[in-house]
Amino acid sequence: GTVLASDDPGARRFMDRKHERCAEVGIDTRRVDLPGDAPAEKVYRTVDRLGNDPDVTALFVQAPLPAHVDEATVRRRVPVEKDVDCFAPANVGRLVAGDPRVRPVTEQAVDGLLSAHDVPVAGRDAVVVGRTTAVGLPLAHLLCRRDATVTVCHTSTADLGAKTRSADLLVTAAGTPGLVDGSMVTPGVVVVDVSANRADGSVVGDVDAESVREKAAALTPVPGGVGPLTMAYLLRNVVSVSARA
Repeated sequence: GTVLASDDPGARRFMDRKHERCAEVGIDTRRVDLPGDAPAEKVYRTVDRLGNDPDVTALFVQAPLPAHVDEATVRRRVPVEKDVDCFAPANVGRLVAGDPRVRPVTEQAVDGLLSAHDVPVAGRDAVVVGRTTAVGLPLAHLLCRRDATVTVCHTSTADLGAKTRSADLLVTAAGTPGLVDGSMVTPGVVVVDVSANRADGSVVGDVDAESVREKAAALTPVPGGVGPLTMAYLLRNVVSVSARA
């Protein structure tokens, strides 16, 4: 089951792909799309209804939510046993404590990507740009668990370039097109661009790929990098959570 409360075409297309991939592998889905101005109570009731439905074995709520919808209230309504993206507060707590019941799919995608390409993490200076509960903070915890020294940057960070230039490993998840350019990285850096932003009719990341590519030892493409892996790990989480139901 999925819940989307947004009028953003990109968010709706992203949800389309989730259901398309589920159909490809034989996972039945139940989709509820609400307009971005839907009353908060309607969003809460929708999450409650899917959470209480015995035929729904896994539940995903698309973030970010509209400003008038309290995210903490929505998180509390997602049953821990149906949570497929570490959205419920109890599951977030277990992740931070090092005993995850379910791992966030983007965190798994980045972890899998680094491991598949034998990118060293332990002992490296890692910088994460973005601190959302859904993406940025789980990525920071992942890198800490893998023994990197981690700096988390955000909108209030002074002189972002000074921080990103200190990185051996840079992970961007800010949702801001072109936020990091070539002047903000040092030669040999490994860059993982998690964001998929719509700009001028195309999908771009947080990184200005042309200028960063000249310095980076490795750079994930957008689109086609972290995104497909995220989708694969989401499907795996759905199967895992449903098997425990």
